Amino acid sequence: MKLNNIRLGDCIENLKKLPSESVDLVFADPPYFLQLRNALYRPNQTQVDGVDDEWDQFENYQVYDKFTEEWLIECYRVLKKDGAIWVIGTYHNIFRVGTVMQNIGFWLLNDIIWIKNNPMPNFKGTRFNNAHETLIWATKSAKSNYTFHYQAMKAYNDGLQMRSDWEMPICKGKERIKINGQKAHSTQKPEELLYRILLATSNVGDLILDPFFGSGTTGAVAKKLQRNYIGLEREPFYIEVATQRIAAVEPLPLDLLDYKIEKKKPKVPFGCLIEKNYVQVGETLYSKNQQHQAVVAADASLVAGKNNETVGSIHKVSATLMSKENNNGWTFWYVFRQNEWVSIDTLREDYAKKYL
Repeated sequence: MKLNNIRLGDCIENLKKLPSESVDLVFADPPYFLQLRNALYRPNQTQVDGVDDEWDQFENYQVYDKFTEEWLIECYRVLKKDGAIWVIGTYHNIFRVGTVMQNIGFWLLNDIIWIKNNPMPNFKGTRFNNAHETLIWATKSAKSNYTFHYQAMKAYNDGLQMRSDWEMPICKGKERIKINGQKAHSTQKPEELLYRILLATSNVGDLILDPFFGSGTTGAVAKKLQRNYIGLEREPFYIEVATQRIAAVEPLPLDLLDYKIEKKKPKVPFGCLIEKNYVQVGETLYSKNQQHQAVVAADASLVAGKNNETVGSIHKVSATLMSKENNNGWTFWYVFRQNEWVSIDTLREDYAKKYL
């Protein structure tokens, strides 16, 4: 199967040509079926450049639902058993899409609210300003071992859990692709949105499928993050725009895409460091600021206090000395080696490299 290419033609017919269980992640930005009936004007009587493209028009809800079911069934088929899918929409279609997804068998993980901090105003003043879109994140089944880089997203969000409300601007400025002063695509999504999705829920080398490729945002971000992609698009003009756009993208270095923050520390009992002479029985361990200390006993416990009243594991003793319920002893205790303080966590990593 050829990767990193855009395939011309109807999305459903192209989906049928893809092998079953071959795709790691799907990002789908389908037609919203906005049902715009009249031209919209600003207060200064200039016309709003809305979504009136032929590809967003359907005869009725029944036709739209049938179309939605057909492409989603094929996405379900081509997804690997541990794969996942993202679908974006607005109030016009997202509830219908969600129903179809659940009927097919997708297992919904989250609905993400993309809050637009620069939305188009409601010029008529007849409704609330529509300032968000909804994304559904789902897996193939409840048992899917899907990809989610939780720690990376927490770091991305300044040390706090990444929430399901994402605030970011709509595509504008230099990022908005224009041809002869006109938008190349009426619903171009911001790269920031795809960057967060692919960073959080895919891995380097994964295959990302976008059945409604448009101006190529998914492909551009996939290339930047060293993912593979397949785009499906029925409009030759969009393929030309996307091809030129993706060709200009420079991939990030692999060593910057390693998710080091997600890697768990090796499981090494403290006693193993004693057995291999990384730490000596009777040696004194110190906190980083040298305000606390404890002596290593033969059974790998620590003894601390003026009267040796505090006894326990490296974790329990450090917590007691800090007046806390729990504490990570691996990062708390240090030893003096070759004229510098070395964390016993560093000794654990050295042990793991040599013996595990």
